[in-house]
Amino acid sequence: MKFWVAATTVVIATNSLAASVGFIEIKGAIGPATASYIARAIDVAAKRNDACLIIELDTPGGLLDSTKDIVKTFYAARIPTVVYVAPSGANAGSAGTFITIAADVAAMAPNTSIGAAHPVQISPGGSGAEKTDDVMKQKMENSTVSYITGIAEKRGRNAEWAKSAVRESASITSEKALELKVIDLIAKDMPDLLQQIDGRKINDKELKTAGATVSHIPRSPREKLFQLLWRPEVMFILMLIAMYGIIGEISNPGAILPGVAGAIALILFLYMSTILPINIAGLALIILAVVLFVIDVYSPTHGVLTAGAIVSFFLGAFMLFDRAVPAFRLSLTYIIPATVVTTLFFLFIVGAGLRAQRLPVQVGRETLLGKTVSVISSEANRAKVFVEGEYWDAVSDTPIEPGQSVEIVGIDGLTLKVKPKANTGTNYA
Repeated sequence: MKFWVAATTVVIATNSLAASVGFIEIKGAIGPATASYIARAIDVAAKRNDACLIIELDTPGGLLDSTKDIVKTFYAARIPTVVYVAPSGANAGSAGTFITIAADVAAMAPNTSIGAAHPVQISPGGSGAEKTDDVMKQKMENSTVSYITGIAEKRGRNAEWAKSAVRESASITSEKALELKVIDLIAKDMPDLLQQIDGRKINDKELKTAGATVSHIPRSPREKLFQLLWRPEVMFILMLIAMYGIIGEISNPGAILPGVAGAIALILFLYMSTILPINIAGLALIILAVVLFVIDVYSPTHGVLTAGAIVSFFLGAFMLFDRAVPAFRLSLTYIIPATVVTTLFFLFIVGAGLRAQRLPVQVGRETLLGKTVSVISSEANRAKVFVEGEYWDAVSDTPIEPGQSVEIVGIDGLTLKVKPKANTGTNYA
């Protein structure tokens, strides 16, 4: 009887440990926010004694440094990691290939794909489309091949195919991946996945996942914000806000709000540009467009400079992010509207503001400067003049006489400074 109670206790304890599995979704480009999220999720799942952590993956690729951080996290994880490329139609491209192969269990849904892991030379200030010298390209490729080979061999997966994914950008379907032993299984949905990995031994630990509760681990507010910012579209919008705000403040001094918004957006853009690769040539073209727009305000060229600015801005926006990697491509649905809005902004807001600053003063005492008036009465170099319906005291460096025409050259308090002017017989007051 005592033995039966003890055995029952063991069974209950074992079942309680296998009662749930952790679950997260990774969609979009792989970056620092992704690596941070996965690391935290593994820790949370381990502390909850989850049987494993399932990562549903759908990505076109991402940064190699962040991918390496994820792989290191997998190696050091206290619980098994399962990467599940899903749903149907999903892709584990480029960085996703490394992540899938590095997991303890690699699974894919039907009609998904994996591969195309050839390295692209991307770094802040450079572009994947720019050609690096052959030696550096070869070194980078060899290093990446060695890296993915090591991952595949550690997990007992097809290292030869992994090499071809890097060297030849090979890409295959889930069915072919299972045939080539790139992955461990194909699961049509989550219950099927849990059923198939049940009983697998990972690091001397047998998974008990059949019928387990799937417990989602959400992103923290900080991770959500970081993931939102780490996107070409968001960075592009931040750049536009910075440009509109700062230039709007310069062209319309005293507005304050545009300047503050522009400064905050600029700081965020500069911070994110240290992570997401920016093409200097694209940024230079955008700056050139701004210069051309402004010059055209001061030196009208019948639209020639404006046309050049529009072309420069469009090309700069098109080249701003690395287009060799799908994850970093900026869609034309953002570029074209941004070009139109920027053109209108400079033509009607900045142009109007700068032109207004160049207009002569229309109100206030400064409007008296340059006017020609007649002296009403005088004594030596002091006089009374009548201008715009008011009598003013006036002083002159030289003696002036009643009826003489004088020009207002300055204002000192309530006294005008005047100088004699050849009398043309016309009173402009």
